[in-house]
Amino acid sequence: MKSKKIVVLGSTNTDMVVKSPRIPAPGETILGGNFFMNAGGKGANQAVAAARLGGNVTFIAKTGNDLFGRQALELFKNEGINCNCLFVDETTPSGVALITIDAKGENCIVVASGANNNLTADEVLSAGAEFETADVVLMQLETPIDTVVRTAEASFLLGKKVILNPAPACALPAELFKYLYLITPNETEVEILTGVVVTDTTSATKAAMELQKMGVQHVIITMGSQGAFLYSDGKGQLIPSQKVEAIDTTAAGDTFNGALAVAIAEGKSLTEAVAFGNKAAAISVTRLGAQSSVPYLHELINQLTN
Repeated sequence: MKSKKIVVLGSTNTDMVVKSPRIPAPGETILGGNFFMNAGGKGANQAVAAARLGGNVTFIAKTGNDLFGRQALELFKNEGINCNCLFVDETTPSGVALITIDAKGENCIVVASGANNNLTADEVLSAGAEFETADVVLMQLETPIDTVVRTAEASFLLGKKVILNPAPACALPAELFKYLYLITPNETEVEILTGVVVTDTTSATKAAMELQKMGVQHVIITMGSQGAFLYSDGKGQLIPSQKVEAIDTTAAGDTFNGALAVAIAEGKSLTEAVAFGNKAAAISVTRLGAQSSVPYLHELINQLTN
């Protein structure tokens, strides 16, 4: 049975991935291993994660009128995602990402945004009926900032829970924060937003309080293998992640955010939602690729019952 509706606004890319012993230094050429292509983009990854984990998902994005765009559309349909608001740019190619993954599972990514950069707020807001029937709106920062801000404002005024995963990191307009039910930066992103270097729960609390001063209701700071720090109602807690051997962290954050949106849409507490997100992300880092690494709900259920 599907949960209440989630609207995901964001990017869709095709990832071109090379495994290598290490990330090359500037100006250096090294010989890598296998090459493969995988569906990616933060918005698409989060939409797929939410759908696989039981969410009733509508994805709003923009592709080029090309092979990559058509492949993406078919993949989303196969995942059971509502694609009625997937716009097509007739003049700009679909987004692509070039990814290098080292032997420890760490990655280096360069994105050519393509059509993602041309998704306008007017296009997004033309899908007004989708927002009116949604409970949660999930966004990232691989589409234009104006589109994100106007969508957040409209969703907030409709009484929806707006979640922003502020990635890739950048400075944000001050007005955006007051529309956010929840923000989910990692340590790098929260430092850019607040100036606070997060290394432990004390510094995470300080950073979270800064974000709340800006207007955000609740804060989750993802802290890699340590887990995720939740700050809500004046209290902070580190919710640990399961210890696994990571081989590729490419979509761990996206998997976490998609899972988080599902749990919140289902009415779970934020503590329960973070724990659910941690479990999903822990599975994803044990697999290669972006969307190919995202687990299904039955895998989490099996993990919880074993």
